[in-house]
Amino acid sequence: MDLFSHIKEEEKPFNKKTKIGQTDIQYIKSASILTEAKGFMNAYDYTLNPYTGCSFGCNYCYAAFFARSSNDKDNWGKWLKVKENALALLQKKRKKPLIDKTIYLSSVTDPYQPIEKELQLTRSILKELLDFHKVRLVIQTRSPLVTRDIDLLKKFEVVQVNMTVTTDSEEVRKAFEPLCPSNKVRLKAIKEIQANNIQACITMTPLLPIKDPQTFAQELKNTGIQKFIVQPFHPDKGKFIASTKQDALSQVKKMNWNDEKYNNAVKVFKEKLPWLGEGKDGFAPI
Repeated sequence: MDLFSHIKEEEKPFNKKTKIGQTDIQYIKSASILTEAKGFMNAYDYTLNPYTGCSFGCNYCYAAFFARSSNDKDNWGKWLKVKENALALLQKKRKKPLIDKTIYLSSVTDPYQPIEKELQLTRSILKELLDFHKVRLVIQTRSPLVTRDIDLLKKFEVVQVNMTVTTDSEEVRKAFEPLCPSNKVRLKAIKEIQANNIQACITMTPLLPIKDPQTFAQELKNTGIQKFIVQPFHPDKGKFIASTKQDALSQVKKMNWNDEKYNNAVKVFKEKLPWLGEGKDGFAPI
């Protein structure tokens, strides 16, 4: 099946883009699309990743460590592989539908990559899961593009959209996540999800240096979201990949971010937010 077969003829792109910004894009045939969930995500049945790599290239991303070559690790954020047969692989599961299975979309990439706006690969997967499989779905993203699919998400019986928002500071965000949408844009998007009666969650994972826990907590509460997840960021234990390493480490030093400040922020969040999960327990399936 062609990658663009699910798109109306008049909407099909003239050709496949091979580069967006600094990211080189490849189109690959994947051996599988569903992966048995293990480790941190073992409470789920499957993880589903339509892409490999990530155009956002956050310099702290754990997913970079799963890259197959040292070159891919060193160039995290500069390459993306599109699993162009992802929908066809999922359609093969129709003979034995994934009824009531829990799926995490996605564990080592963002399902709403910038190229997704054109390819609609994740959207085609959502349609398949909705029409033939009736799964319990959690979507993890940091992209406002997720609002494009509100029409589909409203039809799922069990679905939750997690929006990653890691700091209250654009200065910090630009140091750690220079290619990502702004905090303001992400908060606006998840508010729109919530307003459409779709279960929504804000994940501060990891929680990067923040300026003011009290003000940040109030800003988060004002979104109307009822569910939040937090986990710590350990710059001394992590392995930075992207070329912005020095900017990121400078921010940690400048804001004197440490366990004490993290714990103080979590205390404030617990007092002000409706519900706060921590680490793996917070990510438990809905």
